[in-house]
Amino acid sequence: MAPSSGTFRPLPEHLDVVIVGAGLSGVGAAYRLRTECPDRSWAILEARASMGGTWDLFRYPGIRSDSDMFTLGYPFRPWRGEKSIADGASILRYIEETAEEYGIDRHIHYRTRVVSADWSTRTARWTLTVDRTDADGRTERRTLTCDFLYSCAGYYDYEQGHAPDFPGAELFSGTVVHPQFWPEDLDYEGKRVVVIGSGATAVTLVPSMARKAAHVTMLQRTPTWITPLRSRDKVADRLRAALPPDAAHRLIRTKNIAISTGVYQLCRRRPDTARRLLNRLAVRFLGDEQAVREHFTPSYDPWDQRLCAIPDADLFRSIRKGKAEVVTGHIDAFVPEGIRLKSGRVLEADIIVTATGLRLLAFGGITPHVDGLAVDLSKQFVWRGAMLTGLPNFAVCVGYTNASWTLRADLTSRLVCRVLNHMKRHGYAAVEPQPDRELAERPLLDLAAGYIQRSIDAFPRQGDRAPWKVRQNYLLDAATTLRGSLGRTLRATPRAALQKVSEPAEARR
Repeated sequence: MAPSSGTFRPLPEHLDVVIVGAGLSGVGAAYRLRTECPDRSWAILEARASMGGTWDLFRYPGIRSDSDMFTLGYPFRPWRGEKSIADGASILRYIEETAEEYGIDRHIHYRTRVVSADWSTRTARWTLTVDRTDADGRTERRTLTCDFLYSCAGYYDYEQGHAPDFPGAELFSGTVVHPQFWPEDLDYEGKRVVVIGSGATAVTLVPSMARKAAHVTMLQRTPTWITPLRSRDKVADRLRAALPPDAAHRLIRTKNIAISTGVYQLCRRRPDTARRLLNRLAVRFLGDEQAVREHFTPSYDPWDQRLCAIPDADLFRSIRKGKAEVVTGHIDAFVPEGIRLKSGRVLEADIIVTATGLRLLAFGGITPHVDGLAVDLSKQFVWRGAMLTGLPNFAVCVGYTNASWTLRADLTSRLVCRVLNHMKRHGYAAVEPQPDRELAERPLLDLAAGYIQRSIDAFPRQGDRAPWKVRQNYLLDAATTLRGSLGRTLRATPRAALQKVSEPAEARR
């Protein structure tokens, strides 16, 4: 856990590997380094005062996973919680317990933000400049070096969310909040609430707030595909009762991977069939076919954007009970009593929640430099979903958009360990992916979601063929990521050649 009273653990001068970010991915990466590269020194640099990343940052009512915990959890530590779709506090506790069990928590440097990363070709090292801020707000700037840099900071901007300018916002007499910065003392009991948005955050907030609020309205410009899921996995419960934890976890994980992959493939290959199935489920739980057509049938195909999961159909049940409603329309302006739509209808509110989306930020906002020159990330290509052209000894963890984040995150961390061991075995000081011929550019993330489209141009690209293509298919990635030759697509710098370059001219004569 975080050091108390503004104290810091001593920051090493040099490490073999630095992991940026102590969230779900960073803790998983540390476990892989600890077990697969036990002779390497490493540490995690975390900008915030506590671990957990997304699961520590977001505190809005009802915060939960939208993937099952048997695949979102770590493959090396079985999920033992009762619910397959778990609340945020349980996920955070799971991350903390994992870090403590494997001694990872003792390697985390909190309130340590990486502000720059500079690679030297001459020394084959990264120099990291970090700001360390104590509990009293005093900041000191330090540097350290590392041989390999691994960014596990995700791709969300933790400092700001997407906040459109709403006309007349200053006129509203109530309270406006953004889910990313939820006030701990916000009292919404007996209040009228309007939640602007239709994504995962909105469909989580509405049924949760409806339990205490007088009424909750979800205001959306366009519908989103929504699918009910059971919060408890009955098959998983039976397997866990009958088998040892590790064996049960492997079977449940395999089952859930197969199901989620099958659903995704159905949506992409038979979109009309998927539409009918999702509509049928919505009508079953909502009981209103007209409402489903109007508010829950998007114009785009399922999985053009990520499906929103609602555990135990809680959103539909809240609507059916009259505790919540969904309104599809466009905002004209905020008014003192709430929101006026372009249709003329006024949605009265005491509290407005702007669940209008997230902002993306590549690598925690770090702009890497090589030999003093900034690297334009948008012109680089991703190799095996992990390493980048133009950046030696650098990897980034990016999870799946159509399945649990951790499935790819763990594969990436194992690939990083494989690369590190490959370098040691062959005496390489540096490796950098390099295509053997020209690649056709494609966006790194292929979802049509607004939060992705607003920022994706600042991110690296994927190519049109393996190993430069970022596939959204765990089964294929699991079969290929940790196999095959590394030498064909990784340009290597032998350590012996590096030493010759570093020797004084007199010594080389």
